[in-house]
Amino acid sequence: MMIRKATILDVDDITTLLRDYAQQGLLLVRSRQSICENILSFYVIEEDGVVVGVGALHILGDDLAEIRSLAIAESAQGRGYGRLLVDALFAKAQALQIPRVLSLTYQEIFFARCGFTVVEKSSLHQKIWKDCINCKKFPVCDEIAMIRNTNVSGKVADPLWIEPPLYQTSS
Repeated sequence: MMIRKATILDVDDITTLLRDYAQQGLLLVRSRQSICENILSFYVIEEDGVVVGVGALHILGDDLAEIRSLAIAESAQGRGYGRLLVDALFAKAQALQIPRVLSLTYQEIFFARCGFTVVEKSSLHQKIWKDCINCKKFPVCDEIAMIRNTNVSGKVADPLWIEPPLYQTSS
Protein backbone atom coordinates (compact mmCIF):
# COMPACT_ATOMS: atom_id res chain seq x y z
CA MET A 1 0.00 0.00 0.00
CA MET A 2 1.22 3.49 -0.78
CA ILE A 3 -0.14 7.00 -0.69
CA ARG A 4 0.99 9.10 -3.63
CA LYS A 5 0.06 12.18 -5.60
CA ALA A 6 -2.57 11.43 -8.19
CA THR A 7 -1.71 11.62 -11.86
CA ILE A 8 -3.90 12.14 -14.89
CA LEU A 9 -3.86 8.35 -15.33
CA ASP A 10 -5.83 8.05 -12.06
CA VAL A 11 -8.72 10.26 -13.18
CA ASP A 12 -11.05 7.40 -14.18
CA ASP A 13 -10.46 5.54 -10.89
CA ILE A 14 -10.96 8.74 -8.88
CA THR A 15 -14.13 9.55 -10.83
CA THR A 16 -15.55 6.08 -10.12
CA LEU A 17 -14.77 6.18 -6.38
CA LEU A 18 -16.23 9.66 -5.96
CA ARG A 19 -19.30 8.87 -8.08
CA ASP A 20 -20.11 5.89 -5.84
CA TYR A 21 -19.99 8.10 -2.73
CA ALA A 22 -21.89 10.94 -4.43
CA GLN A 23 -24.71 8.55 -5.41
CA GLN A 24 -25.10 7.75 -1.71
CA GLY A 25 -25.29 11.48 -0.92
CA LEU A 26 -22.02 11.38 1.02
CA LEU A 27 -19.96 13.65 -1.26
CA LEU A 28 -20.48 16.35 -3.83
CA VAL A 29 -20.60 15.14 -7.40
CA ARG A 30 -17.28 15.86 -9.14
CA SER A 31 -17.17 15.69 -12.90
CA ARG A 32 -14.31 14.02 -14.70
CA GLN A 33 -13.37 17.46 -16.05
CA SER A 34 -13.31 18.96 -12.55
CA ILE A 35 -11.07 16.14 -11.34
CA CYS A 36 -8.71 16.72 -14.28
CA GLU A 37 -8.60 20.46 -13.58
CA ASN A 38 -7.84 19.85 -9.89
CA ILE A 39 -5.60 16.77 -10.20
CA LEU A 40 -2.75 18.54 -8.36
CA SER A 41 -4.81 18.58 -5.16
CA PHE A 42 -5.59 14.84 -5.24
CA TYR A 43 -3.77 11.98 -3.54
CA VAL A 44 -4.56 8.30 -3.95
CA ILE A 45 -4.02 5.12 -1.99
CA GLU A 46 -2.75 2.37 -4.23
CA GLU A 47 -2.78 -1.28 -3.24
CA ASP A 48 -1.28 -3.89 -5.56
CA GLY A 49 -1.49 -1.44 -8.47
CA VAL A 50 -5.16 -0.60 -7.85
CA VAL A 51 -6.44 2.77 -6.60
CA VAL A 52 -8.51 2.00 -3.49
CA GLY A 53 -8.70 5.45 -1.91
CA VAL A 54 -8.70 9.11 -2.78
CA GLY A 55 -8.62 12.45 -1.04
CA ALA A 56 -7.84 16.04 -1.92
CA LEU A 57 -6.41 19.04 -0.13
CA HIS A 58 -8.09 22.17 -1.48
CA ILE A 59 -6.51 25.50 -0.52
CA LEU A 60 -9.17 28.07 0.41
CA GLY A 61 -6.81 30.86 1.44
CA ASP A 62 -3.56 31.50 3.26
CA ASP A 63 -5.13 30.42 6.55
CA LEU A 64 -7.42 27.53 5.61
CA ALA A 65 -7.37 24.34 3.54
CA GLU A 66 -10.11 21.75 3.13
CA ILE A 67 -9.83 17.99 3.04
CA ARG A 68 -12.41 16.98 0.48
CA SER A 69 -13.38 14.14 -1.83
CA LEU A 70 -12.27 11.53 0.72
CA ALA A 71 -13.38 8.07 -0.38
CA ILE A 72 -12.17 4.53 0.26
CA ALA A 73 -13.30 1.61 -1.91
CA GLU A 74 -15.69 -0.68 -0.09
CA SER A 75 -13.26 -3.58 -0.55
CA ALA A 76 -10.52 -1.62 1.28
CA GLN A 77 -12.53 -0.22 4.19
CA GLY A 78 -11.64 -1.13 7.75
CA ARG A 79 -7.87 -1.09 7.17
CA GLY A 80 -7.19 2.41 8.46
CA TYR A 81 -6.66 3.84 4.97
CA GLY A 82 -9.01 6.76 5.55
CA ARG A 83 -7.05 7.82 8.63
CA LEU A 84 -3.73 7.44 6.80
CA LEU A 85 -4.99 9.59 3.94
CA VAL A 86 -6.31 12.29 6.29
CA ASP A 87 -2.96 12.29 8.12
CA ALA A 88 -1.07 12.65 4.82
CA LEU A 89 -3.29 15.51 3.64
CA PHE A 90 -2.97 17.20 7.02
CA ALA A 91 0.84 16.86 6.82
CA LYS A 92 0.72 18.50 3.38
CA ALA A 93 -1.20 21.45 4.88
CA GLN A 94 1.45 21.70 7.61
CA ALA A 95 4.23 21.66 5.02
CA LEU A 96 2.45 24.48 3.20
CA GLN A 97 2.28 26.43 6.50
CA ILE A 98 -1.53 26.57 6.45
CA PRO A 99 -2.72 27.01 10.05
CA ARG A 100 -6.14 25.32 9.85
CA VAL A 101 -7.64 22.38 7.99
CA LEU A 102 -11.39 22.05 7.44
CA SER A 103 -13.64 19.13 6.69
CA LEU A 104 -17.33 19.38 5.82
CA THR A 105 -18.51 15.90 6.67
CA TYR A 106 -21.16 13.47 7.81
CA GLN A 107 -18.46 11.40 9.54
CA GLU A 108 -18.11 13.39 12.78
CA ILE A 109 -16.74 10.51 14.86
CA PHE A 110 -14.11 9.60 12.25
CA PHE A 111 -12.83 13.17 11.95
CA ALA A 112 -12.93 13.67 15.74
CA ARG A 113 -10.63 10.64 16.02
CA CYS A 114 -8.35 12.39 13.52
CA GLY A 115 -8.12 15.43 15.83
CA PHE A 116 -10.81 17.65 14.29
CA THR A 117 -13.36 19.59 16.34
CA VAL A 118 -16.82 20.84 15.37
CA VAL A 119 -17.14 24.55 14.54
CA GLU A 120 -20.00 26.78 13.47
CA LYS A 121 -20.31 27.00 9.70
CA SER A 122 -20.90 30.73 10.02
CA SER A 123 -17.28 31.11 11.20
CA LEU A 124 -15.89 29.82 7.90
CA HIS A 125 -14.69 31.58 4.75
CA GLN A 126 -17.41 32.47 2.28
CA LYS A 127 -15.17 30.87 -0.36
CA ILE A 128 -16.05 27.39 0.85
CA TRP A 129 -19.66 27.84 -0.20
CA LYS A 130 -18.89 28.32 -3.92
CA ASP A 131 -18.85 24.55 -4.43
CA CYS A 132 -22.06 24.13 -2.46
CA ILE A 133 -24.06 25.50 -5.37
CA ASN A 134 -23.49 22.10 -7.05
CA CYS A 135 -24.95 20.19 -4.11
CA LYS A 136 -28.48 18.84 -4.32
CA LYS A 137 -28.95 19.86 -0.66
CA PHE A 138 -28.11 23.51 -1.30
CA PRO A 139 -28.95 25.84 0.44
CA VAL A 140 -29.85 23.63 3.42
CA CYS A 141 -26.51 22.04 4.28
CA ASP A 142 -26.61 19.20 6.78
CA GLU A 143 -22.87 18.52 6.79
CA ILE A 144 -20.85 19.11 9.95
CA ALA A 145 -18.00 21.63 9.79
CA MET A 146 -14.88 20.45 11.59
CA ILE A 147 -11.47 22.12 11.97
CA ARG A 148 -8.03 20.95 13.06
CA ASN A 149 -5.22 23.39 13.75
CA THR A 150 -1.86 22.50 12.24
CA ASN A 151 0.09 24.37 14.94
CA VAL A 152 2.62 25.54 12.39
CA SER A 153 5.11 28.07 13.62
CA GLY A 154 8.18 28.90 11.63
CA LYS A 155 9.62 26.38 9.18
CA VAL A 156 8.47 22.78 9.08
CA ALA A 157 11.43 20.47 9.62
CA ASP A 158 11.32 18.65 6.28
CA PRO A 159 8.40 19.42 3.96
CA LEU A 160 10.24 17.85 1.02
CA TRP A 161 9.06 14.36 1.91
CA ILE A 162 5.79 15.37 0.30
CA GLU A 163 7.20 16.76 -2.91
CA PRO A 164 10.83 16.92 -4.05
CA PRO A 165 12.17 20.03 -5.78
CA LEU A 166 11.34 20.28 -9.47
CA TYR A 167 14.81 21.60 -10.22
CA GLN A 168 17.88 21.97 -8.07
CA THR A 169 21.47 22.95 -8.75
CA SER A 170 24.48 22.06 -6.67
CA SER A 171 26.22 25.03 -5.14
